[in-house]
Amino acid sequence: MDRDEPETDTPVDDDDDRVALGLALLERLEHESLPLPEVIDRIETVTTDPTVTRTILDEAELRGIIDREDGIIRPKSRQYVRFEQDIITKEGEFTCQRCGMGLSTGYFINLDAGELGPYGSSCIRKVTGRED
Repeated sequence: MDRDEPETDTPVDDDDDRVALGLALLERLEHESLPLPEVIDRIETVTTDPTVTRTILDEAELRGIIDREDGIIRPKSRQYVRFEQDIITKEGEFTCQRCGMGLSTGYFINLDAGELGPYGSSCIRKVTGRED
């Protein structure tokens, strides 16, 4: 899956891999509430296409994963990413999906919809909500 996809205004199927990964990520948000820009920052680890981002947010609201009001997102699930169980570490040559930094150790989030990453050690904490 190419996450550096071009921006499009064409409709996105809710069974698109990026949508599935984005929804799975939103199901695991570890906050009572987050401002919309912080949620979009996390979604951008899946896609930078604004149409797909809107689809992820709309689907998440329709499916009852989040509530949206006045630019604040409130996750309804309390299924958090567990580092000892849901994070996979791999050695190799990677580029962080969030910041673009070169990595020799990549951290991946193992979600039901697939694997998300790689991330560096600080970005994995930001994406999972362990660090602001």
